[in-house]
Amino acid sequence: MSAMTRCRDIDPQSHRRRARLLRIAGRFAALAAVVLTWTSCNETLLGPKTDQAVAVIHPTTGNSVSGTVTFTEESGRVRVVADVIGLSPGDHGFHIHEFGDCSGGDGKTAGGHFNPTGSDHGGPDAAVRHVGDLGNITADARGHATMNRLDAVIKLQGDHSILGRAVIVHAGADDFTTQPTGGAGARVGCGVIGVQNVSG
Repeated sequence: MSAMTRCRDIDPQSHRRRARLLRIAGRFAALAAVVLTWTSCNETLLGPKTDQAVAVIHPTTGNSVSGTVTFTEESGRVRVVADVIGLSPGDHGFHIHEFGDCSGGDGKTAGGHFNPTGSDHGGPDAAVRHVGDLGNITADARGHATMNRLDAVIKLQGDHSILGRAVIVHAGADDFTTQPTGGAGARVGCGVIGVQNVSG
């Protein structure tokens, strides 16, 4: 049978159906590509999706502060659990700072308080505060401090996400009034906030 005869034997209606199915399949493939691109861009813009994060606190130059801080989503809020040693007894300002950069010996590379809304500094329960305003952490006579706080302002996703930023522990107490930092003094500990490994 010649190629010409085979072409004449093809049912035109079947050919049209096949062409239509190919066009539909092409549209689905294009839609899938758009969805995958949007998902990738969304994660790039908003950060990885997680409900648990951690910061490991390291001392700044001349200090001996160390510890861990975990952040866990609970019913739309974030529970902050901190365990820090090497502090002087008393209150110490405890804040989230803008940049996840603890490379400077004095901790100043972490920038100022994380404040995406441009608000005034305040206490952790104030109506007006920086997103990063977590108040004070109190050290006992041995220099050991803990915190267990459920916070309604910080987030692990979106514009208020603290992922990739830094926890700073200060030498002095936050007075909740002095602008823009609460007068808490030098930075004695710094830790970058990252996605927590919960597999182990």
